[in-house]
Amino acid sequence: MDMVWGDPNCTGHFCFKLQANKEAMNRITHYLPLIFFIFLIIGLFTFLDNEESDLRSVLLDKNFPDFSLSKLENQEIVTKNDLVELPSLLNVWATWCIACRVEHPFLMRLRNESTINIYGLNYKDDRSKAINLLDQIGDPYEFSIFDHEGILAIDLGVYGAPETFLIDKSGIIRVRHVGVLTPEVWEEKFNGVLNNLKEDEK
Repeated sequence: MDMVWGDPNCTGHFCFKLQANKEAMNRITHYLPLIFFIFLIIGLFTFLDNEESDLRSVLLDKNFPDFSLSKLENQEIVTKNDLVELPSLLNVWATWCIACRVEHPFLMRLRNESTINIYGLNYKDDRSKAINLLDQIGDPYEFSIFDHEGILAIDLGVYGAPETFLIDKSGIIRVRHVGVLTPEVWEEKFNGVLNNLKEDEK
């Protein structure tokens, strides 16, 4: 075929090139929504990463917020003053949180090695389901604070689970980690700070 369809006056090599260019433009136009979507996703992840970095630093070197909530286990009211034997960890968890199951063995290891006291913040959960889960898989916490409405979580800037906070002996938040607490994360973010805090106590 030596002419562009719809144009009887166009023949020869030039028309083949014109037709090829039109086909190329059609292909590009066809993929434009996909290209736009890819750039949108990249931009979104960049924005979320920046937001996460901001959230991690919101309460660093600031006092742990006051609260008055019940324990998960027996509905006894607890406050910030009940977080004794500082420094300690506060770990945000829930039964609906799959990632919390991933980090659970490491939390049990920290407890069994008596590395540090760990307190739980049970976040927007069902009380009976949470108690049953800990009975089944083991309880790494001194106790868990039951935050059904997310009241303390809001004050901490928590927007999901798991999250982990390192609190020093003065009740100051020294480290915040958003996501699964792994041995690698522990060594990178927590262990050095914890050792320094223990040295300061001597």
